[in-house]
Amino acid sequence: MIMQRSICAVIPAAGRGARLGLDVPKLLAPLRPDQTVWDVLYAKIAAYVQHVQVILHPSMVARFETHLLTHPPEHTQVSYALQETPRGMGDAIFCGYSTWQQFTDILVVWGDQVFVSLATIEKTLSLQQSAEPPALSLPMCRQDVPYVEYIFSQAQKIVRVLQSREGDACRPYGLSDVGVFALSTCGLAAAWEAYQRQAERGTQTGELNFLPFLSYLSALCAWHTQCFEIEDVRESRGINTPEDLAFFQQLFASQQ
Repeated sequence: MIMQRSICAVIPAAGRGARLGLDVPKLLAPLRPDQTVWDVLYAKIAAYVQHVQVILHPSMVARFETHLLTHPPEHTQVSYALQETPRGMGDAIFCGYSTWQQFTDILVVWGDQVFVSLATIEKTLSLQQSAEPPALSLPMCRQDVPYVEYIFSQAQKIVRVLQSREGDACRPYGLSDVGVFALSTCGLAAAWEAYQRQAERGTQTGELNFLPFLSYLSALCAWHTQCFEIEDVRESRGINTPEDLAFFQQLFASQQ
């Protein structure tokens, strides 16, 4: 019997834009005169999912709601949940549990991954939907100086995720993610609870990081794991600095 699959996109986007020098949340940072980071992300993923849930800081709600009034979603329903205190991406994702638990899978996309391609999203979801649950699927790319690096076993399980922001030394040309992850919802919350009881917090941030949770699911919980490589490293670049924002503004302007 083939399981009927349903997908909820989850966009953790509680960043308030302070590091970018903006007076708007990062999610509403302009990429073109009439297009924000949110508009680009929604346009990319809406056709592939049944629901889009955004995780916001409470201070962002009014501006986000105003933006939705002037740029109403055309295809897929949008809702939001709140992360009142910044406790990392894992906590942000599970702030939306009451909504995404109603679906068989979630597609997590970081709230600043504006250049991830439609082909990457399609392949991620195709792999996820073809795998027996519980499963996780993610695109990867090789980077000269990776911010994070995934270490695999011979059985192609994720056994460790190195994070430079936590003081880990990532190897040159290591495999990194692109801020896009598909996961089964069945058993996900229980696994997160178990992971929190035994995981160590980041040595630099003090956060319970989401990426090592993927290795916990893959290697220790034996979730079916599908990974594939992409070539365009720009897909992995987020918007974390004014230079990143300027890079993508220029890139999107050149595509008009």
